[in-house]
Amino acid sequence: MDSGYEEDVTELLQQWGEGCSQARDQLIPVLYAELHGLARGYFHGEQAGVTLQPTALVHEVYLRLIDQRRIRWQNRVQFFAVAARLMRRILVDHARRRKAQKRGGDATRITLGEGVEPAVYPGELDLIELDGALEELASFEPRQSRIVELRFFAGLTVEETARIENLSPATVKREWSTARAWLFQRVQGS
Repeated sequence: MDSGYEEDVTELLQQWGEGCSQARDQLIPVLYAELHGLARGYFHGEQAGVTLQPTALVHEVYLRLIDQRRIRWQNRVQFFAVAARLMRRILVDHARRRKAQKRGGDATRITLGEGVEPAVYPGELDLIELDGALEELASFEPRQSRIVELRFFAGLTVEETARIENLSPATVKREWSTARAWLFQRVQGS
């Protein structure tokens, strides 16, 4: 990512955090493409019957972000960490509603490695199972859970994740690998 771009985005985010709606209005088109690309990655390979589309997901994230007044935006990485958490909640809620409507039918399925790097493990993960497994992981390895959220749901690089978590890239790689292995075993076993 171009450092000039990141600096511009960081400055606009900080202005937005201070209440400048003009900065917010300038930011949205800039970040929209990144959010949309990330959302498209979640739906890559989905069946035609999926009711939630990338654009709808991005719009829902936007609506939730627009009302964030308590957040002091620091930089692009922090923004995408918050967006990742929102996307995760929206996707899980949507999957739960679909599953309830189908009385236990198929939940939305995605691959754990999508959007960040090729999956080490073949197959797909049920998003609701993944969310439950991440909650369980967070109970004893909160850092690994945050790393998965940043890498998988926000699509952040190892370096960006390291920066936001104040870790070395090597630590992020190790924790990411360990968390993915644990999640794979946890989800496959259920």
